[in-house]
Amino acid sequence: MMKLKLTACVALAMAALAGCTLDPHYERPAAPVPSSYPQGDAYRSTMAAQTATAEAPLATDTDWYQFFRDPRLQRLIQIALDNNRDLRVAALDVAEYEAQYRITRAELAPTVNASGSFTRERVEGVTTGDNELNVGTTSWEIDFFGRLRSLKRQALENYLSTDASRQSTRISLIATVATDYLTWLSDERLLKVTQDTVTADQATYDVTRRIEELGNSTLLDVREAENSLASAKASLASYRRAVEQDRNNLVAALGAPLPDDLPPEPKLDDAFDDGALFADIGAGVPSMLLARRPDIVEAEHALKAANANIGAARAAFFPKIELTATAGASSSTLSSLFKAGSGAWTFAPSISMPIFDYGSNKASLDVAKIEKQIEVADYESTIQTAFKEVANALTARATYVDQVQADREYVASAQSYYVLAQARYKAGTDSFLTFLDAQRTLYTAQQQLASDSLSRQSNLVTLYKVLGGGWNNARTDESTAAQD
Repeated sequence: MMKLKLTACVALAMAALAGCTLDPHYERPAAPVPSSYPQGDAYRSTMAAQTATAEAPLATDTDWYQFFRDPRLQRLIQIALDNNRDLRVAALDVAEYEAQYRITRAELAPTVNASGSFTRERVEGVTTGDNELNVGTTSWEIDFFGRLRSLKRQALENYLSTDASRQSTRISLIATVATDYLTWLSDERLLKVTQDTVTADQATYDVTRRIEELGNSTLLDVREAENSLASAKASLASYRRAVEQDRNNLVAALGAPLPDDLPPEPKLDDAFDDGALFADIGAGVPSMLLARRPDIVEAEHALKAANANIGAARAAFFPKIELTATAGASSSTLSSLFKAGSGAWTFAPSISMPIFDYGSNKASLDVAKIEKQIEVADYESTIQTAFKEVANALTARATYVDQVQADREYVASAQSYYVLAQARYKAGTDSFLTFLDAQRTLYTAQQQLASDSLSRQSNLVTLYKVLGGGWNNARTDESTAAQD
């Protein structure tokens, strides 16, 4: 009875030791950023239109097909998610790390092998033989001090870190497709404006040349009109090239040709309407970024992996216990292999204890601790970068409202100036240079409006991205893997 109790106590002690690790207690480092985003005048629009409502859902809770409302853009993003090679490689990286985790986890359990042999030998006319059948485990490390469990935890955190990296790649791909699409629309808009300008400049040049031939205008006016027409033609060639390059960039991001059955392209005047293209989103507070932005989640998993690696390095200072055991049967004849008396077994535990290793284990532990400090610094730097990107996107969201509105007023004023100058020139009230200046002013105003509208819309895409857009809806469920 005493022997039974002693055996039970030893078994419980071994199980308790096997469940322990020497990992340091993990605590998430404090975020080295303010508790709220900046709130100055640059973060509030002076126009009547508001940049966001208080009830707007968070970007992480808004999947891409909810944020991007244009059906044409939705189709393009889905094509990219299905075909982009960078995203495909990122998914394969996750699968590779998941397999590595399963390999590491399998080392906690013994590997059982079966082996058999059949031999015959004839020497000087005498035939002898031997038959063996064995089942057992070889060199199974009993994880008393948690080395294997620390390595398992490290592999798990590396896997989760890679999965977060995949989500970051996914969000970046969505933002790239959206930005390339907006750039394509913007350059098509500028191409149309330039085509209209070339048409107007050509008409002006033709009229000025006829007037000069009649003696009512100077050769200087003709040369000014000719210069303006040549400049507009050069811009027209530039925007034609830009539109085709934008198309090529978009195809590269998609990873597939543009399909012929895309939804209709939005009207150019409507393509830069916020409500038509995007849903409203809220920023929340900086602390939300810690669990809602994939690159921060990735950095924290890398930090946890480094923390687990310290436990494995500490366990190297303690004895390593391995077990080899087999059971089977051996007989000189095959017919007697399974009869009584043919059984055989071996039980061979071994222990190795580091005594003198020239400081190798100590150096390995120092390396593990330094690597953790590096991961802490990387984690904090990632948070600071995220805070900066969100703050910059927030102030851009507010100020671009005022800037684009001012550009629209500029275009309206330039249009009135151009119509008035044209009428006064035809009536002979103003000089040709005044009319030509009005024409150039209108073209410049239209270019500026298109450029700033593109910057405004691209910033909204950036804001969605830096807030971790769609992360909660796309992230992998980590709880099952963590429990395993």
